[in-house]
Amino acid sequence: MKNMPSTIKLFTGNESRYLSDKIAQHAGMELGRSSCPRFADGEFEPCYEETIRGSFTFIIQSTFAPADNLLELLLMVDAAKRASAYKVIAVIPYFGYARQDRKDRPRVSIGAKLVADMLSVAGIDRLITMDLHADQIQGFFNVPVDHLSAGALFIPYIKQMGLQDIVVASPDTGGTKRANVFAKHLETDMVICHKTRTKANLIDSMTLIGEVENKDVIIVDDIIDTAGTIAKAADLMKSKGARSVRAVATHAVLSGSAIELLEASSIDEVLLTDSIPLRRPSEKITVLSCAALFAEVIQKVYENKSISSSFI
Repeated sequence: MKNMPSTIKLFTGNESRYLSDKIAQHAGMELGRSSCPRFADGEFEPCYEETIRGSFTFIIQSTFAPADNLLELLLMVDAAKRASAYKVIAVIPYFGYARQDRKDRPRVSIGAKLVADMLSVAGIDRLITMDLHADQIQGFFNVPVDHLSAGALFIPYIKQMGLQDIVVASPDTGGTKRANVFAKHLETDMVICHKTRTKANLIDSMTLIGEVENKDVIIVDDIIDTAGTIAKAADLMKSKGARSVRAVATHAVLSGSAIELLEASSIDEVLLTDSIPLRRPSEKITVLSCAALFAEVIQKVYENKSISSSFI
């Protein structure tokens, strides 16, 4: 008896439907039917409304706040395993808790490892994600991890902008590897901002290592949260004679008054992806969709093809 080919099915969590619809469209598919009824106390119970037995089941859900998004994903993975899906692949464009990748002070959790363990226990067979805060998080999993880079979207966009004299900047010493990749592909120099903090989201001081006078600066980061770092870096670059300053970041966390802070800063433009939905539009913010990138990788994973061309 010949092995029957497995079908492919895409499902989405509630808060990621805005992106999942676009991914499905690029993949030439329709999202599978699912529901998530809630009890009176707020407890919810995801349910597949069609058979997934023997199928490659891709579950798309970014795990941005609140934590309900992560819990919904875990429950959907568990339900898929119990419904006899052949493979369960978690597609997490924004992997929340990735900033908790190590013990940087006593008596704190390593949240990224805990999330990885929960996904593994729930039963994922593979993870597809984009621009983890720290590359080593891939090692927290014992299943294959496809770690995509939004640079595949940003670098071609920057090249067609026609900027005269580009220099790439890292907003902190921890982001130098990420910025160096952009500098290599854009064939330009790199500068570094050195900042000191007393606690998370609060910058004490920032100094610039390198020259930016009469340059078009591209600040590269993975996340913009409060926007304090990006705004301060942009103001610093302009004070050092930069002709223009743009920021490139994959994940638009944009907590609190972050958008207002960016609008009030001297930054000229902010490039983001739609891994997290933008709370409101802004004249300074340009959003590039990552839907086509994820659709391509999902199709290649299903067809067991190489995805190396999707990396930079």
